[in-house]
Amino acid sequence: MEQKYINKKNLTKFVIGSGLGIFMFLFPIPQDGAFTTFIDYVKNFIHDLLGNALPYVLLTLMMIAAIGSLYDTIFKPKWIENNHYLKKAFSTTPFYLTFKIMGAIICFMVVFNIGPEFIIGVDVGGTIVGLAGTLLCIVLGFSFMLPFLTDCGIMEFLGVMARPIVQPLFGVPGRASVDLIASWFGASNAAVILTREQYMKGFYTKREAAYIMTNFSLVSIPFCLLIANSVGVAHLFPAFYLIICVTGIILAIIIRRIPPICNIENTYQEQVGKQIQEDIPDEHHIFKYAVEMGCKRASTFTLKNIITNGMEVVMGMLFDLVPTVIAWGTLALIVATYTPLVDIISYPMGMYLKLFGIEEAFAAAPATLIGFTDMFIPALLLTGIQSVKTRFVVAALSLVQIIYLTEVGVIAIKSEVPLNFWKLLIIFLERTIIAIPLIVLFSSFVF
Repeated sequence: MEQKYINKKNLTKFVIGSGLGIFMFLFPIPQDGAFTTFIDYVKNFIHDLLGNALPYVLLTLMMIAAIGSLYDTIFKPKWIENNHYLKKAFSTTPFYLTFKIMGAIICFMVVFNIGPEFIIGVDVGGTIVGLAGTLLCIVLGFSFMLPFLTDCGIMEFLGVMARPIVQPLFGVPGRASVDLIASWFGASNAAVILTREQYMKGFYTKREAAYIMTNFSLVSIPFCLLIANSVGVAHLFPAFYLIICVTGIILAIIIRRIPPICNIENTYQEQVGKQIQEDIPDEHHIFKYAVEMGCKRASTFTLKNIITNGMEVVMGMLFDLVPTVIAWGTLALIVATYTPLVDIISYPMGMYLKLFGIEEAFAAAPATLIGFTDMFIPALLLTGIQSVKTRFVVAALSLVQIIYLTEVGVIAIKSEVPLNFWKLLIIFLERTIIAIPLIVLFSSFVF
């Protein structure tokens, strides 16, 4: 095997291709007192390049998605059905067609400022359309760079090297460490997309993919700093972020052992089967075998992979995912902003917070649940809380809950990983209930 895969050509592709992947996705670049990544820089470049045209570009894509899917649903044209990329973009079910059309309508209303305030308001549809524009920029920058991270061998190499630690601790392949690093320095939705692609290629089982999406897709360091600034605890950021990391690790260890994660089938995607090999043969040294696996994966990499894989991600994300993000995200924020539902259902959380001695517990309670809709809303609700410790605890909580419908949830539900709305809600509540006493305990060393 060594003679077959470890050669100059494969080593060159492995080292150079993987080096580019690491630099683009995982290498931290200092920026404005924090860290970012090259992919985040590209996202911002595309965002700035499109400038004021971005909402109109987004609207055009949403209209194409809605009209194309409606046309395909009614007429089933061969030119769509027989084209892999077009089928991925426009073939859908009546259920999701409804949300594609709704997403296009909401986007139209927001862009042209037409319609009731509870839909187009800056805290509702305006927020979601802005998020969708950012997601558009992420997808455009992310898609054609992803093969350097997934197809050049670095995930196989790190998978073998990290497996002795990651597998016993979390029960997942070592390559999951790449997802974790990608979200640390990049964005949680980018890590979820990466996990989805790895599942579709046979490198994660259904259970592993669901577990990684809901436990490893941490919020990036820059966003954690933004939240700390927003709630007035930036001066405590080292302790704030350390508590987030430690709590996140404990949650990941616990969540994999309880339903619904432990009840999900531990089988691979049926069409591709198992494609991963991280077990180290007895006669191999771990580093040498890691290089061997990296070269084996790199041997299949061609420039064509960049185009074909990139186009598949682009078509699926832009024309299938983004319209759903707009529709579901807007509906979620309408409920959160204009109905008393969150205040009513958060009353038990107020009692739970009070149990652990949290000041202004009932005033802070809505912020413990509203994060299920969007990651930034809890910080907005905390601005009126006087207690610094309460703001510290609940802000840290909002960043370990992970499952935000507008960022992570819709991507997870729209993937083929067996995660639905109710499973995500249960996991969100589990993470919330378990995390609160942990964060309160750890914060007692700070206050």
